[in-house]
Amino acid sequence: MQEAPSSECQTSNFDCLQSIRNAFLSKNVPDTAVEIMLASLSKATQRQYSVGLKQWFNYCRSNNRSLNDTSVTNVLAFLSERFQAGASYGTLNSFRSAISLISADKISENPAISRFMKGVFRLRPSTPKYDSTWDVSIALDAIESFDTTSLEILSYKTVLLLALSTAQRAQTLAAINISSIEISHNGLIIKIRDLIKTSAPGKNQPLLCLPRLIDKPSLCVHSTILYYIERTKDIRKSEDRLLVSFQKPHNAITAQTVSRWIKRGLQICGVDTKIFSGHSTRHAASSQAKLKGLDLDIIRRTAGWSARSEVFAKHYNRPIKPDNFVFGQSVLNM
Repeated sequence: MQEAPSSECQTSNFDCLQSIRNAFLSKNVPDTAVEIMLASLSKATQRQYSVGLKQWFNYCRSNNRSLNDTSVTNVLAFLSERFQAGASYGTLNSFRSAISLISADKISENPAISRFMKGVFRLRPSTPKYDSTWDVSIALDAIESFDTTSLEILSYKTVLLLALSTAQRAQTLAAINISSIEISHNGLIIKIRDLIKTSAPGKNQPLLCLPRLIDKPSLCVHSTILYYIERTKDIRKSEDRLLVSFQKPHNAITAQTVSRWIKRGLQICGVDTKIFSGHSTRHAASSQAKLKGLDLDIIRRTAGWSARSEVFAKHYNRPIKPDNFVFGQSVLNM
């Protein structure tokens, strides 16, 4: 006998966190532990899983199924439907992880579902977003000529030099606090105190080392940041975040805005932003550092990858189209 649809499937509204909360409770997780377990999911993970669970919710509602029916048959039918609709291997893998979170069964370890995912990979292989990346030296030539009398242009220059000299994610750059910036003889040392994507128990938080480029003051990330802080002193008031909006009310900006600023800055530099996103600075900077012979361990450590990570080799080490400060120096010194 088919189980009646859950109450969540009987309404057009869908609450991702509430669905996960209900799933935990159905697994006999104590009420006092549920909220703590929910806190293990970052905002980014919540957004990612919300997409998959919303699709799962719509599928269950359309097929008069319970949201909690995570049987192998039902999950395979759902994934097959999404595959036929054009979903990629990565998207389906994300959906599988989302369903596994609310399932009482070990969906991710099920042999049939694992076999299905292998088939998806063979039929629709997952490929890197970029086969090549843009030439950092061309962008640096343009950045040198930026008219920083405009706060908007200064803001773009600041995030571009930050992104290129650290190869860090926009989330990390948005988390920089002025109070965490230490001025040293060689440059700036910035401790990231917020939890970010790569934060984990027992793992050190990012430490950004931004070099002082005496021979190239127009590309010196050290002096650019100090100048940016001085220029924004009156509009930021008590705001401790380094990056603030150049438009009123001049609040601290989000990671999404950092990405938009980087993309706009790249556009001004002549980089084709129809192809390359703001995130592409990680590819470009890492590939430039590798091209200049920088040790892979330094590249991984600077960009936030573990020593055993294969991410750089698989996704970021791209051919460039026709001490802790050494990463930034290798990228910014043309």
